[in-house]
Amino acid sequence: MPRRLLATLLLALPVHARSAAPAPAAPAHDPAHPPIDCPLATHGVSPSALRPFEETEKYIAFLERPDRALWQKPDEVVKALKLRGTETVEDVGAGSGYFTFRFARVLPKGKVIATDIDPEMVRHIHHKVLAEGVPNVTAVLARPDDPGIVTGADLVFIADVLHHVENREAWLSRAFAEMKPGARLVVVEFKEGKLPEGPPESVKIPKARLVAMVEGAGFRLAGDDPGLLPYQTFLSFEKP
Repeated sequence: MPRRLLATLLLALPVHARSAAPAPAAPAHDPAHPPIDCPLATHGVSPSALRPFEETEKYIAFLERPDRALWQKPDEVVKALKLRGTETVEDVGAGSGYFTFRFARVLPKGKVIATDIDPEMVRHIHHKVLAEGVPNVTAVLARPDDPGIVTGADLVFIADVLHHVENREAWLSRAFAEMKPGARLVVVEFKEGKLPEGPPESVKIPKARLVAMVEGAGFRLAGDDPGLLPYQTFLSFEKP
């Protein structure tokens, strides 16, 4: 049969009757490079429900503004934690990842779990991890009533977060229950008084009350460095 006639007959057949080329076999999965799991899809969050990128970018720019380092002193804070480089650190309320990615740089053999209740911030951290190829950071969407401490966390870092928590006592009790014995909890909160940075005075937590609240959850105060930050307390606790 001439080739032209054969081609014409094949085209005249219904689509389902044509011989389809075999689909290429799916490549074998490399266990060293697991699939990319979207932290929002895991919790059933639809991207269509998120704020526009423009709004999120403005908030991220505010959190990452260069002058913040003058009083937040992130490098000094990380140094004060005296990390060995092998720990698992959980950055609770990580926001834009201001501390998260600094932790990642000093943990070459450790890892950072960055949690936040804001899906936009979780998405931002996840995208940055992928874009910059940061191997030791995982972004996790948390619930407002549960800090969601991962099993095995050596250090839980909570900076400028606790004054946002609605039921602080219950939240801290959950954190205590989730953390392993011997793990450290570091809390950074704004000092009282009129300051050029920080939240309104009405939402600040007085230092004595803060210590009593964390100790009431079961933690033991292990360190207080009042001179480290100009506008914030820097308190270290341990789970006995």
